[in-house]
Amino acid sequence: MGTAGSEVTYLIAMEKFLASIEKRGYAVAYATLRHREDALDAVQDTMLQLVRHYRDKTEEEWKALFYRILHNKINDTFRKRKLNGALFGWLPQRRRNADDDSSESNDESFDNVPSPHSNTPEASVEQGRQAEALQNAVAQLPRRQREAFVLRCWEGFSTIETANSMGCSEGSVKTHYSRAMERLRTLLKEYQL
Repeated sequence: MGTAGSEVTYLIAMEKFLASIEKRGYAVAYATLRHREDALDAVQDTMLQLVRHYRDKTEEEWKALFYRILHNKINDTFRKRKLNGALFGWLPQRRRNADDDSSESNDESFDNVPSPHSNTPEASVEQGRQAEALQNAVAQLPRRQREAFVLRCWEGFSTIETANSMGCSEGSVKTHYSRAMERLRTLLKEYQL
């Protein structure tokens, strides 16, 4: 009975954890991959791997593990894209579908997220414009800078947590993050106060 009870407790805790992190995980995956289905696949695969292979880890370790696995899934997706491009890139239909996000809805855009601070239509329009500019600027960052920025700034990870998730040193995280911030300041100069 004790084993069954601990299994139920584990499943409930894991379900709550996954429910709390899936949207943020998707935002990270989409910001990096820029493709809805690939981002959804990466998050789903991450959740499955976490549940299947890391049952022995404590709840405190789950968040860092989740992002480390997600980082690996994102890298796997980039490798698959590169291989597909090398094998099938000469086919016009294949090339267009592999990188074309124009057919998908813009549900992932940050301007669709309601803000509790917007009271006027003008403020809503301006916030939407700023959010879109930020999203576009982040998309222009090199992949490692984008990962460091998203984990540090949007997810609130410490330098150590970010290094563990990205599989690099703390110094590398600081360099990537600093360069990302410098580039974003340049790209978003017109929005600075």
